[in-house]
Amino acid sequence: MTEIHPTVQILPHSGFSDRQKAMVDMKITSDPPLLDQYGELLCRPGESRTIQCDDLQNVVTIGECELPLIDLSGLMRSNEEKRACVGAIVRASSEWGFFQVVNHGISPNLLGEMRREQVKVFETPFEKKSTCGVLNDSYRWGAPRATSPKQFSWSEAFHIPLAKVSEEACYGEFSSLREVMEEFAAEMSKLAQFLAGVLVENLAHPKEVFEEICNESTCFLRLNHYPPCPISPEIFGLVPHTDSDFLTILYQDKVGGLQLMKDSIWVTVKPNQDALIINIGDLFQAWSNNLYKSVEHKVMANRKVERYSTAYFLCPSYDSLIGSCKEPSIYREFTFGEYRKQVQEDVKKTGHKVGLPTGFLL
Repeated sequence: MTEIHPTVQILPHSGFSDRQKAMVDMKITSDPPLLDQYGELLCRPGESRTIQCDDLQNVVTIGECELPLIDLSGLMRSNEEKRACVGAIVRASSEWGFFQVVNHGISPNLLGEMRREQVKVFETPFEKKSTCGVLNDSYRWGAPRATSPKQFSWSEAFHIPLAKVSEEACYGEFSSLREVMEEFAAEMSKLAQFLAGVLVENLAHPKEVFEEICNESTCFLRLNHYPPCPISPEIFGLVPHTDSDFLTILYQDKVGGLQLMKDSIWVTVKPNQDALIINIGDLFQAWSNNLYKSVEHKVMANRKVERYSTAYFLCPSYDSLIGSCKEPSIYREFTFGEYRKQVQEDVKKTGHKVGLPTGFLL
């Protein structure tokens, strides 16, 4: 939780809103020290944080929406019900880039255990989280590369390769997390490959097409925590982006904050604790020749309530060649490593992830 201790220091910057001036004029103690990092960005010369016209797309939404909800048990029933379920998955992947699933085969008990263990890790004091090397020494917080407040993410996370999940040394004193995380990773992997197979078969390709290039040596789990943000509701918990994988599975809590771009407008996703969220990544958009859409999304911070989520990323090896599934192809062939390098260069140059850059179009 964030504690605020006022001091008499005044840092005059005429471009700040009254609330932001007040935050800069206070000494902040937070875990992690997000306000310190954000305050440093605010104090950069020339930074004006009044909302300009070009910022409106980042803060204006049209209210809550419910993502398409798909009951995966339909895939195990009659041919007619199976076709209807596949059709719903394909439509959602094409029109939304997002959908949510129930009866997905992952037990509520396992999901609950995973969340409880995740909370234990994030409740560890910042000094320990950032130095103890837990979870493959993958702890990250804020946005160290941000050059302006609009590039800042009010969150902390662990980003763990699946290949490390079974290693005892990865957990340190958090030994109770290991067994839960191993089972959770295995179940998420199975579900990701299953859903990818459904989408691949719809394009008349064998469902095993990703099994060789997407395995525990290439995929990731990300544990996210979004602490309460005392500044203002336009602060990002996670900056706008698209995912750089084939598909992502998200397990989130009831707090909400996820927003996605639909028909050029930001919409807020109504949380559903009984469902898992699936979204298409950049690689599946390229492979499907733009049939499946990788959609920009973000998380907005909450002033009073913390939020937790866990994401599974279905990724290939860096030397895997990504090509479109049919001709004429929209995208040239490229390796995942080549794509990731381009993304990093884009972030360095523009401050944000571009998605599938025009350099990959034919």
